[in-house]
Amino acid sequence: MFVRRMMVLWLCLWGGLVACGQPLPPVVTPLVSPVAVAVLPTVTETAAATLTLPLTPTPTVEVRVAAATATDTPSPSPTPTPSATPDLYSLYTIQSLAARAYGGGELEIVDIIEEDETHKQYVFTYPSDGLTIYGYMSVPTEGDSFPVAIVAHGYIPPEEYEIIAYTRRYVDALVEAGYFVFHPNLRNFPPSDNADNPFRVGYAVDLLNLIAIIKEQSQDPHGILRRAQGDFIHLMGHSMGGGAALRAVTIWPEAVQAVVLYGSMSGDEALNYQQIQQWTNGRSGSFELNAPPEILAAISPSFNLDRLQVPVSIHHSLADQTVPYAWSEQLCADLEAINHPVECFMYEGVPHTFRGYADTLFIERMIDFFRRY
Repeated sequence: MFVRRMMVLWLCLWGGLVACGQPLPPVVTPLVSPVAVAVLPTVTETAAATLTLPLTPTPTVEVRVAAATATDTPSPSPTPTPSATPDLYSLYTIQSLAARAYGGGELEIVDIIEEDETHKQYVFTYPSDGLTIYGYMSVPTEGDSFPVAIVAHGYIPPEEYEIIAYTRRYVDALVEAGYFVFHPNLRNFPPSDNADNPFRVGYAVDLLNLIAIIKEQSQDPHGILRRAQGDFIHLMGHSMGGGAALRAVTIWPEAVQAVVLYGSMSGDEALNYQQIQQWTNGRSGSFELNAPPEILAAISPSFNLDRLQVPVSIHHSLADQTVPYAWSEQLCADLEAINHPVECFMYEGVPHTFRGYADTLFIERMIDFFRRY
C-alpha cells in the first residue's frame, strides 16, 4: 500500500518570503495512517577498490560557513555537442555504471575545523575518478564505533559555494544522534575539482567512490576511519543531491542501508533536463535531451527501480517552487506499485529548503528512519 503522510504546517517565514501577522501554532494532520515499512536484510558487501588513482597533495583550505540556501539551477559546466549517437551515451547508463568498480585511494584529513567535548570536525579529501573531492566530516568525541551517515547537498552557484554549506544543520543533528557523518562537496563545487558532468552522473560517482573508500578504509584498526561502521552506511540527499543519491543506490543496490530523498530531483532524466533547459534558457540540457528514448530510459533511475534493494524515505513540500512536488509523488507511486519499502511525507506551506517546525520534523523523521535500518 502506498504510504503517505501529509503534514499541514503553517509557518511564518522570515527574510521577506512571507509577510505574516500573529503566528499560528503548527497544525499537523496526517492524511494516511502510518503503515509499517518492511525491513530489508542487511547486506555487507564491500566494493572492490580497483582504481589506483594517485593522490595529489592538497593545501590546507580556509573553512567558512555558508549562509546560502540551496536552489537547483544546474551547474554551468560545459555541455557536449548534441548528438543522437547511442555510443556517446553508453557510459552513462545504469548498467554500465553498475558494471564498473568504485573506490581506490584513501580519504585524508587536511584540516581541523573545530573540536569540543561533543564532536570533532575535519576537512577531508578523497579521489574520485582522477578528481580531488573535498568535504568535511563530523565525529562524536566519545565512543568507539558509529553508524555512518552521508549528506549530499543541493545546488548552490559554485561562486557562492563554501565547504560548510546550508546542510550543516543536518550534519549537526546526525552527529548529535550518534552518527559518523560525511559531507562531500561534489565535483564542480569549490574547492573540489571541476569536470564535465553529463546527466549529472558524476555526482553519483563521487558518492559511490566515497562509500567504497569508507567501507574499505574503516577496516583499518589504526586508521582515521576506524570508528566508522563501514557496513552500516545511510544516505540523505537534498534536491540535486537527492537525484545523485537515487542514482547511486540504483547503480550499487548494496551500497547503503537506507536512503532519504528530500525535495529531490526526478529519477526521469527527460523531466530533469526539460526543467534544466527552462532554468538556463536553453543553455544546458540539449546533449541529454538528444539521447534516443531507449537510451534515456537506460540512463534514468526511474526506469530501473527494480534494481533497488534499500528502503526509501521521501520528503517534499507541496509549496516547492523549485523542484516540482509531483516528481516525488510519482516516485512514491512507482515504488508502491512494485511493493518496494517506501514511506512518503508531504509538507505544506514551506519552501524547497525547509525551515522552522517542518525542518525539525524532517530531521526527527530522518533520524528515526536511519535508526530502523
